[in-house]
Amino acid sequence: MNKTEFVEKLAKKTDLSLKKAGEIVSAIFDAAPGKGIIAVELDAGGKVSLPGFGTFKTVHKKERTGINPKTRAAITIPAKNVPVFKAGKTLKDRVAK
Repeated sequence: MNKTEFVEKLAKKTDLSLKKAGEIVSAIFDAAPGKGIIAVELDAGGKVSLPGFGTFKTVHKKERTGINPKTRAAITIPAKNVPVFKAGKTLKDRVAK
């Protein structure tokens, strides 16, 4: 499912217009700087927990040594923060059926 299909299903399920449903989806999931409720919270170092569904959070990855597959030379992979999602028990159980 892509964003357009997601918006269409949300609009149909909630009796919203396509435009309003699109605004809601963007308000929650937009990854542009300063936009998107989830992204803004992760930028601030927080987490978004949706009981039963899962948790979005930021994890710090330490600097590490890797290998350039083309040259086999050792390279340093810099430290960085990455977003992660951990599925909740209810979602895991539903998908596992």
